[in-house]
Amino acid sequence: MKQYFAFQWHITDDCDQRCKHCYIFSEDTKKPLEAMNWEQMQEVVANCCDMCEMTGRLPYFYITGGDPILHPDFWRLLELLKEKEIPFTLMGNPFHLNEDVCQRLKRCGCQKYQLSLDGMRETHDWFRKEGSFDCTLDKIPVLKRAGIRAVIMTTVSGKNIDEIPEIVDTVVAQEADVFAFARYCPTSGEKDTGMTPQRYRELLDVCYQKFQAYEEAGCQTYFNRKDHLWTLYEYEKGLFEIPEDAVPGMIYGGCNCGNCHLTILPTGDLYACRRLNSKVGNVFEDRIADGWVCEMEEYRDYMKFKKCAKCELLAWCRGCPAVAYGTTGDFYGSDPQCWMEIVE
Repeated sequence: MKQYFAFQWHITDDCDQRCKHCYIFSEDTKKPLEAMNWEQMQEVVANCCDMCEMTGRLPYFYITGGDPILHPDFWRLLELLKEKEIPFTLMGNPFHLNEDVCQRLKRCGCQKYQLSLDGMRETHDWFRKEGSFDCTLDKIPVLKRAGIRAVIMTTVSGKNIDEIPEIVDTVVAQEADVFAFARYCPTSGEKDTGMTPQRYRELLDVCYQKFQAYEEAGCQTYFNRKDHLWTLYEYEKGLFEIPEDAVPGMIYGGCNCGNCHLTILPTGDLYACRRLNSKVGNVFEDRIADGWVCEMEEYRDYMKFKKCAKCELLAWCRGCPAVAYGTTGDFYGSDPQCWMEIVE
């Protein structure tokens, strides 16, 4: 079976919230809201399919915004993807979900719907807006009844790190299908995640024990170890071993930037990663396949990583270059939460 190539597609900036850690408004809180028109959306699908045909992959869309359901041609797009048999996940807000909407999403082929929990009630609503926490929890069973996998994603920072274990318990109690967390990526106005490497490792240790206990008890929630520093943690614990037949210079895992992922913004701008300034083209002006071959090479120059290139886990980890970029302005800089000590 062919591998998938993932496109994170922001079809609109329109949103019901103005989250404090949103990348869209981090540079300009009053920026005009961008959105693609129907003709442009069809062009994007065709360009992405061409890219996948060239690379021998299958397209997979993570459709988001803003809140994608607010786009006037949202349902039209989903019908197009259904017609072309292209699978997709939605990443949005809970406010417009109900039984009828979720049933319709399922009929269009929606596999997963990703919601966010960025703290317990007070903290989450501070990040997003009042009532968002309760609304998010309420919509998990609605999605599940429609046959759509309910995914909960948390952005971890110094503001909410102490609440993550309680979030895990809450997600399990609500029987979410998948839970994962990733770290806050600093923007131009903030250069600190608020977490030391030691504090972040402590979080992974607590969560590992909690995940293991739930899994042994038959918990149905899948705990996705999304952050690549999980590889370092599991390596230290003896849970991950470097394969004896690993080929030198081959990349086996870690950050997907430069490997099997691209981001498309409502303006058509094509990014290597949404979490940093990494424009590599524009889907209305450029063939994605050409940009993938030519413009993306700098994100695949792995020996430029100042710390990771000296680490035995280079081919499997590399932390999060976006967090390094947000903190220091250097994509190849050291991940600020990486606790690995490199011997020169």
